[in-house]
Amino acid sequence: MKFSRITTLLACAAWFTLSGCEDTLDKMDLSAASEDLIFQDESLAALNLSYIYDQNLPTWFGQTGVGLGSTNPSILSDEAAGESPYFEGTVQLNTVTDFGTALANNNNYGKVRTINMFLRALDRSPLSKEAKDRLRSQALFFRAWRYFDFVRIYGGVPLVTSPLDAVGVEAKAAAYLPRNTTSATFARIVTDLDSAIAYLPGKWSNSGDWGRVTKGAAAAFKARALLYAASPQFNPNDDVAKWQAAFTASQQAKALLSANSFGLNASFDQLWFQELNNPEAVLVTGFNNATADQLKKSNTYDNQTRPSYTGTAGGSNQPTWELVKAFPMLDGKKPGQSTKYAYSDQLFYKNRDPRFGKTIAYNGAVWPMNGNSTYKLWTYYKGSTTVEAKASNTGFYTRKAISPTLGVNEVQFSGTDWIEIRYAEVLLNLAESACGAGNLAEAYTQLKAIRQRAGIEAGDGNYGLQTGMSRAEMFEAILYERQIELAFEGKRFWDLRRWKKFESTLNGKRRQGVTITLKSNAPADFATNRDNLDLDQVYTNYFTVATKSLDTRYAINWKPQYYFFAIPQSAIDNNPSLVQNSTWGGAFDPVQ
Repeated sequence: MKFSRITTLLACAAWFTLSGCEDTLDKMDLSAASEDLIFQDESLAALNLSYIYDQNLPTWFGQTGVGLGSTNPSILSDEAAGESPYFEGTVQLNTVTDFGTALANNNNYGKVRTINMFLRALDRSPLSKEAKDRLRSQALFFRAWRYFDFVRIYGGVPLVTSPLDAVGVEAKAAAYLPRNTTSATFARIVTDLDSAIAYLPGKWSNSGDWGRVTKGAAAAFKARALLYAASPQFNPNDDVAKWQAAFTASQQAKALLSANSFGLNASFDQLWFQELNNPEAVLVTGFNNATADQLKKSNTYDNQTRPSYTGTAGGSNQPTWELVKAFPMLDGKKPGQSTKYAYSDQLFYKNRDPRFGKTIAYNGAVWPMNGNSTYKLWTYYKGSTTVEAKASNTGFYTRKAISPTLGVNEVQFSGTDWIEIRYAEVLLNLAESACGAGNLAEAYTQLKAIRQRAGIEAGDGNYGLQTGMSRAEMFEAILYERQIELAFEGKRFWDLRRWKKFESTLNGKRRQGVTITLKSNAPADFATNRDNLDLDQVYTNYFTVATKSLDTRYAINWKPQYYFFAIPQSAIDNNPSLVQNSTWGGAFDPVQ
């Protein structure tokens, strides 16, 4: 995202957080700048808008940095393991604090206030209608973004669309707003996004605007929001009208994006390393590779995820054995269901969906890294000693979006952009909403496009998909495809939650990893010659693959009330008009 590289200017330009940055705008004393001055000039107003981008765009895994949003969602699924009160079953009234009560820019309502202040100032400004529409549409996108974050966590919330006065007894009483219904909250999201879609460009012509929201991005986000509204979490009676609304929105998103040269990138793995004109990057958060503290906005994901000895940190986000085993075979059939490719736990890597080797790094895999195109990863034990400086806890590493070219000392300054919405997700949302609306042919079309790009064998033309699926079977096939295509992209937790599948998928289980151990019959020169040996022969003759539990303290215990978290008691104490969710002892129905 090119415009994010002026991050140090953003706080200086936002009149509500002025700090007087001397070198920013020709000696202008921004600490004394007023709203009237800032909003006379579109460039200055755009810098304020960039501050809103910086406040609201998520980081890797879609994390927002507050409350539930500060938790890596991969550990709240079957992708990776990690201790969490959500899986321990110990969530309390004040556990999920994404609501926010302080007048601060790092909680949801603080961010909404910043957006509303921007919109009010824009309405008062003398800028042209065209300029106002261009700026307003982006701000409305992010207000919708904030309310979507609210509704998927709690259900309906108070809808604040103008800045509330912050001082005085009357102002305090006016701020005691009740919760709007969940349906009204979704309607507000749609209204803001429809306005954004109407005025945003299909594509920004200036390369310096790479990463700004487009018409297609707003439409894709609307389709995502309506897909949630149609899902069992919000649609327990399977109202087909909700699926139809999501389907219509998904059709609009695909049409707008396709008309502006968006589409599937030719490469499933290399798409992360293309910025300008990346057809798959619908909504991105930009990072840079600057090293100076005042300029750098590095993406820490790469350094945290690769093996620790290949960077300056590393070893996080390790895939579970469950995820490893989930990937289809090369013909698109699930392991054990393919009649063409046999599956065994001993040779788990063999004849898998090509996305497997581009997502999962395993013992013996060729993994181009640090500029070495032939590097092989070895993560096994000899006796009780790991051959790595620090062993993988699960036996695997996540390979997705790890740069093959960055050197050891460059990794900590990785500038790889986070793609929050990929075109592939747009197609998967279209497939799911089409299925819900009863159009299974459309669902087949989108799944086949995803699988064709992945490199799965076409077979009978269905790329391994079962023919003649029922609506229920198609829903399962789509969720499965999302699990594979979007692995480690922050989507799996939310998919399991909106489909209310934690109990059937994870409850009572302990996620697994593997320990791969070199047998005593291995050649004495194995360590020096292993890169030259046939991997199938090595696994068959010289390695044992033993499973182990990653959840050592508890079996997973997700509770039904977690499908809508409690409004924090601190927020209710702050605003007596708020009513607690019915699933947490209150009278508010979060489904309605």
